[in-house]
Order: sequence, then C-alpha cells, then structure tokens
Amino acid sequence: MSTAGPPRVRRVQEAALDWVCDHRERFALGDDALAAQGQVNRTWKPLGELAQVCATVTACSPPADPLHARARELLDFGWKQTGDGELFLAVQALEPFATYPLEVYAAFASAGYRHPRYEESAALVARTRGWRLTEQYPTRRLGVMEAERRCGIPPHGQLPEALDRTWLGGLPEPWTFERASGYALTHVVFHLTDWGRDTRGVPSGLAGYLLHWLPPWLDTCLEARMWDLSCELLAVAAALPRPPAPDVLDDAWRRLSTAQHPTGAVPRRA
Repeated sequence: MSTAGPPRVRRVQEAALDWVCDHRERFALGDDALAAQGQVNRTWKPLGELAQVCATVTACSPPADPLHARARELLDFGWKQTGDGELFLAVQALEPFATYPLEVYAAFASAGYRHPRYEESAALVARTRGWRLTEQYPTRRLGVMEAERRCGIPPHGQLPEALDRTWLGGLPEPWTFERASGYALTHVVFHLTDWGRDTRGVPSGLAGYLLHWLPPWLDTCLEARMWDLSCELLAVAAALPRPPAPDVLDDAWRRLSTAQHPTGAVPRRA
C-alpha cells in the first residue's frame, strides 16, 4: 500500500488527514478510559484506529512527505494519551484477559512506540490457558494473533486455521455479502497484510476471489452511500497483490470525493 496515487486520491488523503489533525482532541482519553464497565468503543477503540491508520501512513510514505509528518504528529499525540504507555499497564491490571489493550498497543508498537514493562506483563498473561481459551469471533482472533506477533509474543493459534473460520476465509457465496460481513472481510485482509504493508500476506486463492468480487461489492456500497465501508474496501483493494482494474478504482475515488465535505471529513454514510 502506498500514499502515492492519482491527484484526486491525493487530495482526498490530504483533506481527510487535515481534518483529523484539526480534530485530534476527539481522540483524547478521559477519566472514563479506566472506568469499570467503561465504553471502550468510545475511548480506546477510536484511539487505536487513529494509531493504526497513522502507523500505516508513516510506513508507506517517505519522511519528506507532508502526510508522513502529519501522521507522525498524530502518533505522538496518541502515545501521550496513553501516558507514554503507562495506561496499558493500568488497564491490564483492571482487565487481565481483555485483548483490546494489546491490540491498541500493537498499533503503536508497529510505529516504534514501545513500553518494555507492558510487553513483559502482556507476554506473561499470554502464556496462560485463560488467555488462549478466551472466546472470540474468528476475525477478532485473527487480529489478536496479529497483535501478538507485532509485540513479539508467540501467537496463540495457527493462521491458516484461524483464517478458515472467518467469513471471508470460507469463500462464501458472493450474494451473502452485507454490511457486517463487509467490515469483517476488510479486517481479515488488514490482519493478513500487516495493515496494508505486505500484499504477499493474502493467499493466492483468496486474492483471486477478492479480485473478482470486490468491484461489485464496492459498487454496491458506493451506490448505498456507505462511505465508511467503501473507504475500507478501497483500502483492501490497495492491499491486494493485484488490484482491481484502474477504471474501477478511478470511478470509486471519484464518487467518494464527491461525498467528502469541504472540511475534509467523510460522513460514515449519507
């Protein structure tokens, strides 16, 4: 995956990242980040997604690229929100077998932000039977295995078996695609490719299946104005060993650019 591309794509990228920079405080962690029964999807998850997107941007762009500098600035901001990693230890003490702290930490770690004491503690917990036997959705298990790998922890399962249990890994009938399976399949590809950094991570059979069916799925989401999922599907297209035809991607980016607000924000859906 690369930040280079046609001018239209570059304009969408720059405007979107500018919007995020201008609204970074929305990703700040408050006191509720450590609250019992806290709303993780409103605190840690947005911060983790910010870190992951910016980690991929910095990995796929040269240091001289303005996008690289903005992404690195946002990573610095996000890491400060975690107390330079100290909050991961605090969360683990409260919820020893929760996987989301490791998943968020792994995004930062992939960009070079490390906290050795947390990694030692996480590795200790990961050796327990309780960690290995935690019940998870198949796509989530694949993500936890990827987080373990990024943190130097031996994955608690085998990738082929974990992949086969996901919706995408089973090569389902294409007409069974819908919103939930769409988000699941994008994350399967993200986990397989180290979030777009290694296009060789998608098995050839799966890559061929996606090359054939991704264009109509993308068109369906664009037609329904599901902009968020459309963006994720475009990220999948960029992570494949062989992307869809240029005219498919050009049309998708054109339609997406019309949905982008002058501020740079892209609505989740119309």
